[in-house]
Amino acid sequence: MTQGSETSAKVERTDAEWRALLTPEQYNVLRQKGTERPYTGALTQNHETGEYMCAGCGAVLFASDAKFESGCGWPSFYIPKDSKAIAEHEDVSFGMRRVEVTCARCGGHLGHVFPDGPKPTGLRYCINSASLTFEHK
Repeated sequence: MTQGSETSAKVERTDAEWRALLTPEQYNVLRQKGTERPYTGALTQNHETGEYMCAGCGAVLFASDAKFESGCGWPSFYIPKDSKAIAEHEDVSFGMRRVEVTCARCGGHLGHVFPDGPKPTGLRYCINSASLTFEHK
């Protein structure tokens, strides 16, 4: 797996600070590696032009022009805005072998990346809406 590098200073907070900053759903996803139910996330059907940032630290992760409709129930992207903004880790939980995607800046769990996306990368970054915020451009 490749490890993302810093896009800016690392963000470190105590558990109490994370709990105070995030909603319960954001905390579950970002800090406890949870997932939202498919088709329930606020950004799943977002088609606006802008940037998707980490809900934990504000790092820019994905651009709207890399978002596509995968039919999986979560926002899907074929490439991050900057490869250094994310980190990838092997995930063997739940009896599966997957690649977990985290924010390189704060370590928050974002989702997983799969090798079944569209050209030009062939990748599908399947990301929880709860781990993202969106800024219109």
